[in-house]
Amino acid sequence: EDDLAYYRNEREYFNVLLAELPNGNFADTMARQFLIDAFLYHLYSKLTGSNDERLAAHAAKSLKEVKYHLRHSGEWIVRLGDGTDESHRKMQKAVDDIWMFTGDLFETDEIDEVLMDAGISVNPREIRPLWENTVKEVFSRATLKVPEDGYMQTGRLQGIHTEYLGHILTELQYLPRAYPDAKW
Repeated sequence: EDDLAYYRNEREYFNVLLAELPNGNFADTMARQFLIDAFLYHLYSKLTGSNDERLAAHAAKSLKEVKYHLRHSGEWIVRLGDGTDESHRKMQKAVDDIWMFTGDLFETDEIDEVLMDAGISVNPREIRPLWENTVKEVFSRATLKVPEDGYMQTGRLQGIHTEYLGHILTELQYLPRAYPDAKW
């Protein structure tokens, strides 16, 4: 586990780009969290039907927590979006600023195709309309506009990341790299 967390370089990580973005203000953090929560809710919902029993069980257990996170972040989107003029402005700006990273959630590669064909994984492109409906419903309650899809930043499947991942890894990996023989 330590090797995976502390000794890989940026190109060896394949996380969604949204997860790398800085917290910024509270609207930035909640916008990012909500968009990821909405995706994970639909992903885990679908994965409960996986042909892999362990994966299906993990998804079912995780779904309970993700439902809570989605409700929590969604409520903050509504509070901020439909709140004061300033909170609405900040929330809309946060959504507009990170929207280009949402396309990355639905990318697939050859490995995904094999897992989908075997019934182990799910097609993220099938999740997209469910995710969009969730986003539209919450944004409507929050009086926010859903940004138009334009340029979409992708690359995680090739290990290409935002400028922020390097800074995150530097902080995360400093101590184990400075003292590689230390026992935790």
